[in-house]
Amino acid sequence: MKPKINLLGLCGITLALLIGLTGCGEDAVEEDPVNFVQAIPATGSDIQTDATIIATFDGTPDGVNVTGGKFSVSGSNVTITGPFPAGALKLTITWSDGATALNYTVEAPEPDASDIPPPPAGMVLIPAGEFEMGSNDAEAQNNEQPVRRVYVDAFYMDETEVTNVQYKEFLLENPQWQKGRVNAKFADGNYLHLWNGNNYPNGKGNHPVVYVSWYAAMAYAEWADKRLPTEAEWEYAARGGLKGKKYPNGNTITARDANFNNNVKDTTPVSKYPENGYKLYDMAGNVWEWCLDEYDAEFYFTFPRNGVARNPLSGAPSIEWILKNYTNDKLNRVLRGGAWRYDANSVRVAARGRDTPTVTNYNIGFRCARAVQ
Repeated sequence: MKPKINLLGLCGITLALLIGLTGCGEDAVEEDPVNFVQAIPATGSDIQTDATIIATFDGTPDGVNVTGGKFSVSGSNVTITGPFPAGALKLTITWSDGATALNYTVEAPEPDASDIPPPPAGMVLIPAGEFEMGSNDAEAQNNEQPVRRVYVDAFYMDETEVTNVQYKEFLLENPQWQKGRVNAKFADGNYLHLWNGNNYPNGKGNHPVVYVSWYAAMAYAEWADKRLPTEAEWEYAARGGLKGKKYPNGNTITARDANFNNNVKDTTPVSKYPENGYKLYDMAGNVWEWCLDEYDAEFYFTFPRNGVARNPLSGAPSIEWILKNYTNDKLNRVLRGGAWRYDANSVRVAARGRDTPTVTNYNIGFRCARAVQ
């Protein structure tokens, strides 16, 4: 005799088992959240515009989105690709279980040398590159520290300090900057002190112009379709490609190398002394040179401790901002290079000077720079 099967009871048992396995929602097993593990390159790194960034998770993330770059998801990896714009870059990754931010500094690609136009007459090309800004020498002042890595884009710079002959041409085309006519808020009473009207001192046409304020130097540069160099550009150029040296041509300096320490007791014609590695003259001595930046004794502390400061500028959001608003600046400006009356310590490439933008005296002149277009 075959056993009788209670189909109704069997169905009930099966239904009960199914309910027990699936639950009613409250007792369902929850999956662990997927967490971010690391990014390569690590956040805070310097990267190239064409870099690839791989963010790794401890599982497969759902609902991924990345602001700031193109991305793809493969298993536990999110691959982010550029091209990324040069400068500060923030990438925000969001997924169903969380969010994380990655921060990078994107280095601008160096222009091909063949793409850079030749320098204008009287200027030289300063190639892009990195250097250590500041000094740890025994003679170093507090405002030259800490030493930091700095990157500077390529730019053009005047071979020499602006001369009296060059400045006279500017005055003849811009009467508002002539002696006796200049607005008192742009120069003190010693402006062009040794000039007779529009005539510079006899025999000094090829000497650097002196008794010029920062405002006057800015106006001249604007007229010449140039600008003053930033402090970082100036020091980079003064070093002439040498690393860790005190002076433009090495670790020592003598009366044959530059006009300093009152050896001549006056300014000297520009280009009288040897050029440095970038073919620039008088980067040590002769006259102090105005720079674009506002003076900040602790400027170098604002640079990254690990990494590279790119084209640093003090006192303004950009070079363009200073050029448009310089007549309203009233804070101390940077001076570099030392002068004919100053000792060897003051003509080191890392030495920093400062003064108010209206000041004029026999020790201060300037040279110009121009961006590579």
